[in-house]
Order: sequence, then C-alpha cells, then structure tokens
Amino acid sequence: MSRSLKQDALTIVEESIRHVLPDNAVKEKLKELNLSRVVLVAIGKAAWRMAKAAKEVLKEKIEKGIVITKYGHSEGEIEGLEIYEAGHPVPDENTIRATERALEIVKDLSEEDTVLFLISGGGSSLFEKPKGSVTLKQLQNITDQLLKSGANIGQINAVRKHLSEVKGGRFAQKVFPARVVCLILSDVLFNRLDVIASGPAHPDLSTSEDALNVLEKYNVQVDENVLKELKDETPKILSNVESYIVADLKLACEKAVEVAERLGYNTAILTTSLECEAREAGFFVGSIAKELVLHDRPVKRPCALVLGGETVVRVKGKGKGGRNQELALAAALKIAGLDGVVVCSIGTDGTDGPTDAAGGVVDGKTVQRIKDSGFDPQAFLENNDSYNALKISNDLLITGPTGTNVNDLILILAK
Repeated sequence: MSRSLKQDALTIVEESIRHVLPDNAVKEKLKELNLSRVVLVAIGKAAWRMAKAAKEVLKEKIEKGIVITKYGHSEGEIEGLEIYEAGHPVPDENTIRATERALEIVKDLSEEDTVLFLISGGGSSLFEKPKGSVTLKQLQNITDQLLKSGANIGQINAVRKHLSEVKGGRFAQKVFPARVVCLILSDVLFNRLDVIASGPAHPDLSTSEDALNVLEKYNVQVDENVLKELKDETPKILSNVESYIVADLKLACEKAVEVAERLGYNTAILTTSLECEAREAGFFVGSIAKELVLHDRPVKRPCALVLGGETVVRVKGKGKGGRNQELALAAALKIAGLDGVVVCSIGTDGTDGPTDAAGGVVDGKTVQRIKDSGFDPQAFLENNDSYNALKISNDLLITGPTGTNVNDLILILAK
C-alpha cells in the first residue's frame, strides 16, 4: 500500500513539474511580443532552459547575451550566448564575475534596444554586485545569517536589495533608456515582482527602514559601512520595464490535482501560500494526514491533498538538510505507525538546501525504520539533520536539477 502511494506521489510530482518547465511558456509569450535588437540576460536556476527557448524563437534577433545559473544547472552551450555558473544560495566570486560581465554586455544601449530579461528563482544569489564599500565576504556573511535566522524571502531580499548595484530596480535603471522585457518564472508567494530574484527590474516596495528592521529583528550583525550603504534608497519608479509571469506555483498545484484525479483520488488544494517554519508545517501536514486516516476527513479517501508554498528553517543544530526534508521528517513523526498514508515535500527546482536531494517522501513506517537503525528521529529533527534521517529510512527524494523553479509542492496521499 505504502509503496503504491509513494509511486503515485512521484508520478504526481513529476508531471506537475513537467507542466511548469519554462520552455513552452517562454516560447508562447515570445510569439506574442514584437522584439528586435535583443540583448538577452537570463538569471536563476531555470536560466539555461529559458535562454535556450528564447534562442529557438528569436534566433538572429538576439545580438548577444549571457546566462547565469547555479552550478550543475547548465546543459551545455547555446550559440551566441555566454554561459556562467555561480554560487547558490550564497553568492561567490563567480557570481560577481558573471554579473559584471552582464553589466558590460548591456552598457551603452539605446532606446531602440530591448533587454530580454529572463528571471527565475535563485537570481538573488546568482545575479549580484555588492554596492559601494560592501565586500563579497560581508554580503556572504549577512546572507548566511539571514538564511539561518528563519527570516522569509521577502525580508531577506529587502536587505539584499539595499546592498546591491543590480537588485531592487537598479539593473533596469542602469540599462535605461533601453526597453526591458521581463519573462518571469515565479518562485515567490503571490508572485511579488519586487521579491522574485530581488526585483532587479522592478520598483522596490521595500525601504531602507524595512531592511534595517529585518537586521534588528533577527539580530544580524553587520559592519558600519554596511549600515551606511543600507540607508541609500532603491528606485521606486521605473519607466522602461514591462513584466510577464510565464509560470508559477498555482499552475503546478493545479496540475497535481489533475494528475491525482486521473489516478483515482478525490482531491483538494489546501493552499498555494504555505509560509511558516518547515517543522511546524510538517507537524500541521502530518496532523491532516492523521485526520484522513483516523476519521476520513476533510476529504473522503482515497484522496490527494495538495499544498504549495515556501517554508523556512530556523537553523539551531549542525546537521544537514533543507526545508522540504525537514517538513517531511516532522510529518513522519506525526504519522508514525499509520498505514495507507504518505507525505511528500519537494522543491520544484530539484534541490533542497545545500544537499543533493529535492525533498522527502515519508510514510507511517519512516520513524520505525530510523529507530530500527539505532537512531532517534526526534534528535535528527532537533539537530536540523533531516537529510541523514531520511537517508537512513530510504525516504530521500533525489531528482537532480529539473530546469524549473516555482517553489515547493507538498502532497498528502491516503487510501
């Protein structure tokens, strides 16, 4: 029973992700637009696929361009485009090198030129040039502190935008008077254009005061020169930009429901905006799963409940993992001993935290498998060591880079 449920969960996940691959979405949108004299800039985990699709449609209309993506996410050369790989979730030297090259490519453009800006999740780390006196080391340290603090992506990006030469609308400001056409693969709840990849081509809705408040709230330590740079406000008005969302989490969740119904499940989307700590989300999801098994509600079995969102991990331990793995492990603790139920949590980009796993898929025997190996699953959770816990129970979900990125997908399947 559990094996069958796991197979169904993987089928649902695979087809959902396939549905939000950027290739077709980018091609369809470009066919609607009348573009010429194009300079292409693609950033994020899905940058290579988005750029490849654009090249296939626009061909020689693209005069030059650059692709900046995460290590291991490039799939080879694209004629006429420069390909760079760089650090994620923390920027590195290659991030700076690639971004500086992008700025060279778009230098001195006229109002007759169009920058086709292809944006996907991960762009905040992959597209960066520290502002003024801020050093890469300082930026890395601040990013690391924020990622471990439990701050959400909007809060993290409010800080990063005010410390960057290209974020928070500054990239669009630099290429003016050229037209900027943004095609966006959204990995941010509610598709906030100022938050996706830290909004390099969108007026910034956050303020310097917001950024300073985030640092204070999460007790992030910064140097005096950083505080000075934070007080320089980002652009609030841009006149040369038009933006289009080509795929998002809502589409992935809707596809999950469609596939699950085809497999014979009663379905419901519980939310596409789950936003809290990963372990708390896991306990919540596990509690719903328990309700399904014990009381056959809120949806009659066999059922598939779908959730989407982006949780955070407050790192207190020294273990290895990511938010989807932590969510899955917490859910496993809730459904321990139950038959006929599975919880799956996956990052649609195929990576979860600094690991090779995309997430986890757990059942009522996960906890016992960990205990049978001589370990305490609760101790793994407390140490933020979900990767090793799920590795022991053989419940890691490893897909490799998927070529897209629309946030996280969570499934509860019950028979």
